[in-house]
Amino acid sequence: MSNSKTIRRTQILRALLAALLIDLYGCAVEKAGRPPNVVFILADDLGWSDTGLYGSEFYETPHIDALAERGMMFTDAYAAAAICSPTRASILTGLHPARIGMTIPSGHLEQVILEKSLRPRGRANQPALMAQSLSRLKLEYFTLAEALKAAGYITGHFGKWHLGREPYDPHGQGFDVDLPHTPGPGPAGGYFAPWRFWEGKGEDGEHIEDRMAVEASRFMRQNKDRPFFLNYWCFSVHAPIEGKPELVEKYRARANQDSAQRNPINGAMVETLDDAVGTLVGTIDELGIAEDTVIIFFSDNGGIIHRFDGGVAVTSNAPLRSGKSSIYEGGVREPLVFVWPGKVEAGSTSDEVVQSIDFYPTLLELTGTPRHPGTEFDGVSFVPALRGERLIREAIFTHIPSYSPATLQRPSTSVRKGDWKLIRFYCDGPGQTDRFELYNLREDIGESNDLSKAEPDRLTELNSLIDQFLLDTQAVIPRANPRYQEGLDPFPDGPARSGGPYSQ
Repeated sequence: MSNSKTIRRTQILRALLAALLIDLYGCAVEKAGRPPNVVFILADDLGWSDTGLYGSEFYETPHIDALAERGMMFTDAYAAAAICSPTRASILTGLHPARIGMTIPSGHLEQVILEKSLRPRGRANQPALMAQSLSRLKLEYFTLAEALKAAGYITGHFGKWHLGREPYDPHGQGFDVDLPHTPGPGPAGGYFAPWRFWEGKGEDGEHIEDRMAVEASRFMRQNKDRPFFLNYWCFSVHAPIEGKPELVEKYRARANQDSAQRNPINGAMVETLDDAVGTLVGTIDELGIAEDTVIIFFSDNGGIIHRFDGGVAVTSNAPLRSGKSSIYEGGVREPLVFVWPGKVEAGSTSDEVVQSIDFYPTLLELTGTPRHPGTEFDGVSFVPALRGERLIREAIFTHIPSYSPATLQRPSTSVRKGDWKLIRFYCDGPGQTDRFELYNLREDIGESNDLSKAEPDRLTELNSLIDQFLLDTQAVIPRANPRYQEGLDPFPDGPARSGGPYSQ
């Protein structure tokens, strides 16, 4: 049977099963009462430090900050990856990118790659062979959208996708609505209309984030009388780095030359993102459904530190180390606000360690949605944390089996258990042996004091957890590159930097 026929048959079977589950779950919902709406706002490339809520004195984010007054702010929330496509896949499946096999931002590529593997060849200056990432989120997963749809929700995706072209697009993964229906990594051609990724739409000069917020608000108005799942995945603040001219000038005047956060264009972009959040929340309030709506605000990876405009870095994730594409905290620790009226204490804060793989099981629990038969999660429900209780979990992991010149990122896996974080860098030591760095994040949030030599027993303990994680997820593990020439630098030109608009 051809691949296209197999995909089509899979889609038909899933649609029939979803229809059956809707009937079954509909009866349960009718008895238990209407489940809450879910509004999931995912910022793109917004760093942990890029809002007033998390301490920024440069960016103005009153709407994001106000969300925390309605719910819980998390200080130790993590993306499952330091880059977009893998994190997005983890949200929709509850699975580690290592298990899925999507480990780089590959969802926009033309080539369809559905099996994970180790690349057979590497560059002579790279000690490790890298993983070959999938370029699509496979249809075999019963996604969060499909689960909520089966439970009677109307589902809508607005904004960036980056998990594959048709048939791997939002419509193929459980969403009834998808706008603007584009597979790209960002707003190709720019944020301002006319948009080449959404031809015929928008008035000249209209900002895509403004338009997406309007379209998403329309979706909520049309479906206010039934449970809905609004998956609002922002284009902002991904490249290209461009903002509304009047806001750029505002932040140019605000910039403190002694501050690491002072890029006026990114300041404008963050404010436009914040305005979109304000539009969505304002619509929820206007419709009188705030008490029946769960709101989540999160980001897919750390802020961009390796791109420059006029000599000024896009942002800084300080006090965290590094940024987007890096396994250090600046690449993976994210802002997270969770609003659940009547269930989550308004204005509360949690230091529980949660990760993007946890959203799926968490939302199933709080909406009363049964788990689809055969569905397994790497994540855990953090509903106990939302109640102010301790969350029982041993550790969280990040697996980045590739090089990235953006932040000098080397193939690596990390584990965080309690306050301790161990990073294993593959083939990066003498003789292409693995190299380790160990940090106590409570005492050293900036990961500046490597304790791997001082804490050998702890290193051994955490390294064994990495071994088990790699085995459990059947991860592709980087191996020694036989073509490597000892002494060559994997990044001879230093970090990849740009003096102009960033478009990748």
